[in-house]
Amino acid sequence: MTYIPKPAVHHPSLQKNAIGLTRRDYEGSMSTLCAGCGHDSVTAAINQAFWELDIAPYKVAKLSGIGCSSKTPTYFLKEAHGFNSVHGRMPALATGANAANGDILYIGVSGDGDSLSIGLGQMCHAIRRNVNLLYVLENNGVYGLTKGQFSASADRGSTSKKGEANAMEPIDGCLLALSLGATFVARSFSGDKAQLVPILKAGLTHQGFAFIDVISPCVTFNDHEGSTKSYAYTREHNVEVVQADFVPPRSEITTDYDPGSARNVMLHDGSWLRLRKVAEDYDPLDRDRAYAFIREHQRRNEVVTGLLHIAPGAADMHAQAGTVSTPLVQLPYEQLCPGSAALETLQHRFR
Repeated sequence: MTYIPKPAVHHPSLQKNAIGLTRRDYEGSMSTLCAGCGHDSVTAAINQAFWELDIAPYKVAKLSGIGCSSKTPTYFLKEAHGFNSVHGRMPALATGANAANGDILYIGVSGDGDSLSIGLGQMCHAIRRNVNLLYVLENNGVYGLTKGQFSASADRGSTSKKGEANAMEPIDGCLLALSLGATFVARSFSGDKAQLVPILKAGLTHQGFAFIDVISPCVTFNDHEGSTKSYAYTREHNVEVVQADFVPPRSEITTDYDPGSARNVMLHDGSWLRLRKVAEDYDPLDRDRAYAFIREHQRRNEVVTGLLHIAPGAADMHAQAGTVSTPLVQLPYEQLCPGSAALETLQHRFR
């Protein structure tokens, strides 16, 4: 991936948080995503959340898999620890890192392809273990890096750039997380920063697995191949000396609406997304009600946003496994490997 550093010069009047850092201190490299991509709006919200919580970047580990969404960690917290895993394997990496050092704050950024297809099993077990991790799923319904095929979250009947209709039922990340016992479940829209930033802050402070599904429109795969002027038709009928696309600049999609109300948002291709924000008296403690609430509004073609479910006091992975309070990375070798006699005693218990 292309790395383009941002200018190091900061304006002296930039506002600082409680630890003396400005918002610019929470940024990463310049984004190489398409102009107007919803993922960049998510990046801005993540930067804002970390800055408002006064979290030192060096105390954070950011992880990702493969896809447009998995480039996102490059664009925030340049001074944080980071690891870009293979496709779909980020949850296992986050689980292992968290098991070794629970003192670091973990954020994983993934996409609907990376999480709901090849990485589905990985994500499911991270949820079951209640790994202490903020898991941001940037959801655009397509495989952006491989030219816009349907992902597992694409709605039945929606059409691809080719004009073909998706015949399969979608996987709803929030419903899946609820059914697996996730202790924090939320959904938002990339263009609704007023809602997304507080949700991210709540997820970062939650003890356990915090799942946030963010609807993040793709700006590139809106045209259809029926046109002889489309990107796909041009590539098919011309000999390429180098594979390159021109993606026209798009404006960021934003919205703002009151709790308990619904708002229609027009996407770049002219289609509409209907968002429903949970009311202020909505009870996120009732898992069954949360599941029914999502399904109820799905039948109305509405996407529910807000904090959908939280289970305060749930035991995270370390509490369930009874690990020691000292991070494993700080334990001496003699304590990590007590010897063959201790191993023989342990194995004898299972015979």
